[in-house]
Amino acid sequence: MVASVFDLFKIGVGPSSSHTMGPMTAACRFVETLVEKAMLEQVERVETNLYGSLALTGKGHATDRAVLIGLTGKRPDSLCPDEADEIVSRVRGTGRLLLAGRRDVAFEEARDLRFLQRERLPHHSNGMRFTALGVDGAELESKIYYSTGGGAVIDEEAIARNAPPEGAWDIPYNYRSADELLAIAEREGLTIAEIARANEQAGLSDSEINRRLTAICEAMSACIDRGIGQDGILPGGLKVKRRAPALHRLLMERAERTLQDPLTVLDWVNLWALAVNEENAAGARVVTAPTNGAAGIVPAILRYYQRFTPRASDEGVQVFLLTAGAVGSLFKENASISGAEVGCQGEVGVACSMAAAGLTAALGGTPGQIENAAEIGMEHNLGLTCDPVGGLVQVPCIERNAVGAIKAIEASRLALVGNGDHRVSLDQVIETMRKTGMDMNERYKETSLGGLAVNVVEC
Repeated sequence: MVASVFDLFKIGVGPSSSHTMGPMTAACRFVETLVEKAMLEQVERVETNLYGSLALTGKGHATDRAVLIGLTGKRPDSLCPDEADEIVSRVRGTGRLLLAGRRDVAFEEARDLRFLQRERLPHHSNGMRFTALGVDGAELESKIYYSTGGGAVIDEEAIARNAPPEGAWDIPYNYRSADELLAIAEREGLTIAEIARANEQAGLSDSEINRRLTAICEAMSACIDRGIGQDGILPGGLKVKRRAPALHRLLMERAERTLQDPLTVLDWVNLWALAVNEENAAGARVVTAPTNGAAGIVPAILRYYQRFTPRASDEGVQVFLLTAGAVGSLFKENASISGAEVGCQGEVGVACSMAAAGLTAALGGTPGQIENAAEIGMEHNLGLTCDPVGGLVQVPCIERNAVGAIKAIEASRLALVGNGDHRVSLDQVIETMRKTGMDMNERYKETSLGGLAVNVVEC
C-alpha cells in the first residue's frame, strides 16, 4: 500500500510520535468507542496498561501525560501545548478525570496507569490496553492498540481481521517498491512529485492538497522560529540546555564573515534542526517527518532549499514535500519508521533519506537521481540504534537530527553530480534496513536498556 503524504507529515505535539501522539490518539479512540456504544455514563474508572517500549521509556516520552490527555477526548493535531499542561495538572491535582470531556470519574495514577516493563503484547513493542470499569469493578469494555510509528495507531481487532492499514485508499498509481515507482515515472512521463499528487487527488481536491502542503510548511517554519527564540533548560531532569538561541545569536553577530567561510551555511542548517528538536523535546507543536524524534531534518533541509538555493519557489516546496512523502511511504510499507521496531535508522535514517530525495527533486533532479539520493541518505544510517538517555528525546536525538540534516545535503549533492546510475538500489537498502532492525538487540530499540542510555551517567 502507498501511504499518503499526509500520513507521514502530521501536525502534533512532542516529544514522540509513537510514545506521545500515538497513545494520545489511542486513548481518545477508546473513549470515543465508549461514547458510540452508549457506555460512557456507566463508567466509574478507566485502567491503562502500557507494555514493551511504551512502558520502558514512556515517562521520558510523556506517554503518561498523553494518555491522560487522550482520555479527556483530546487529539494531538488540535491540542494546544499550554492546554495540555492545564489538563494534566488538573487531573493530578484533583484525582478526577473528565472522560471524553463529559464524564467525571475517579483517577488514581498509581492504580489506573501501569507501566508493565517486563511484558510485551504480540504484534508490536508499543502496545497498550484500555479497560473501562463500571460499578463494583465490572468490566464494560477493553481494547488493545498499537502505536506503530509516526503517530499511526491500529487496534488488535483490525489486525485480527486483516483490515487495510490506516489511511488506505484507492489510487491511480500503486507501487510497492522504488523500482516500481521509477517504472511508473518512466512509463507515464511523470515526476515522482506528480505521481504523489495524482495519488492524493484520489481523495482530495487539488486546492485541498495545496492547502495541506502549505499548512505543513508553515507549521515546520513556525517550529523553527519558536525554537530559535526559546532559551532555557529542557524538561525531564537531564538539564540539557537549549542551544539554538545562542547559536542563532552567534550567527547573526558573525553575519559579515559568511562570505569568508562558506561552511557557515551548514551552521544555519544545524541551527534549524536543533531548534525543531528542542521544541519537540519541550512538548511543543511539531510536524512528524516521518516521526517526532526525527522531526528536525526535513524542516531544516526545506529551509535550506528556500534560503540557500537559487530559484527556490513555492512550487519547489510542494515538489519537495510530495517527493519526500513518496519516498517515506516506501520505508513505512516495506520496513518501518518506528524506533521501537528497527532502531533510529527507522527515524533519523528515513528522515535523512526523505529530505535528500525532496531536496534533489526541488533542485530539478531526475527520478533516477532522486532514488539515488534517497538510497545514499539511508545507506549511511544503517544500523543506527535508538538509545535515548533517561528515556528522553534529547540525548542523542537532538544532535542526531542536525547531523542527519547535513547528511541529507551531502546525499543530494552526490546524487546530482551523477546520472542516476548506481550500484546499490534504494529497494536493497530498505530491505537491508528491515533485516538489520530484525537482527538488532531489543536493548537498542527505544528501550533505554543499552547504548548511550546506560553508558552516560544521568546527573
